[in-house]
Amino acid sequence: MNYFAGIDVGSTAIKVAVVDAEGLLVGVHVTPSGSLFHKNSLEALNTLLAKVGLQREDVRYLIATGYGRKLFKEADDSISEITANAIGAFETGKAFGGVRTIINIGGQDSKAIQIDNSGNVVNFAMNDKCAAGTGRFLDVAARNLELDLEDLGDCHFQATTAPLTINSTCTVFAESEIIGLLAKGHGKAEIIAGIHYSIAQRTVRLAKRVGIEDRVYFDGGPALNKGLVAAIQDELGRELVIPEHPQTTTAFGAAMLARSEYLEERSAGQD
Repeated sequence: MNYFAGIDVGSTAIKVAVVDAEGLLVGVHVTPSGSLFHKNSLEALNTLLAKVGLQREDVRYLIATGYGRKLFKEADDSISEITANAIGAFETGKAFGGVRTIINIGGQDSKAIQIDNSGNVVNFAMNDKCAAGTGRFLDVAARNLELDLEDLGDCHFQATTAPLTINSTCTVFAESEIIGLLAKGHGKAEIIAGIHYSIAQRTVRLAKRVGIEDRVYFDGGPALNKGLVAAIQDELGRELVIPEHPQTTTAFGAAMLARSEYLEERSAGQD
């Protein structure tokens, strides 16, 4: 059987997905990007192949996407993360009745994408100028609160009073604001809830720029944070569609495109 791969070389994490000839997901793998993007990307791909019992030659077509996609020379093609994310969300969203609006929060940027009924990108907005509202913002907050990043979601629901307001729109200033709130004796749970609502408000403003239609799909590493999910849902006034593997939606989209391009090339060759 033929297999197809997508690799999303992000600024903070490398995500790999493999699909089979029918377009069914075979496996995914996520690992930190580190500083050696090419070496770590190769290792991530080989790790996933070994995990699902495949050899490199079993992968007929591979597409790279993400921040470091041009560094992965072994790819058969590369594509922007906007397009790959849209394809991945469109395909995954079918199980939820379809999606038209996508929110993606990554390590260094956040995006809102509107797609049509065929999965084509109609409009998008992106925040890549400031780390506020991104995964990086959560990393900084966790460090200052002396918590593991994975604990932020649970702590959100431990707040006994209203979430504290985080006014700063810059990560550097927000860091000082968090330290100041701790010094005044405020609880960590209330600060965390405030951070989540601060990100949620920025995210919803971004989504409104492209238009919010039907179900809203949320992916990226921060989608694993249940507290942030709850805050965004509260700001949106509707539930979010959260995939099983939110970090790998873009890699999955690249893998699905790899499958399509391979089949198109074969079909063209037979004409």
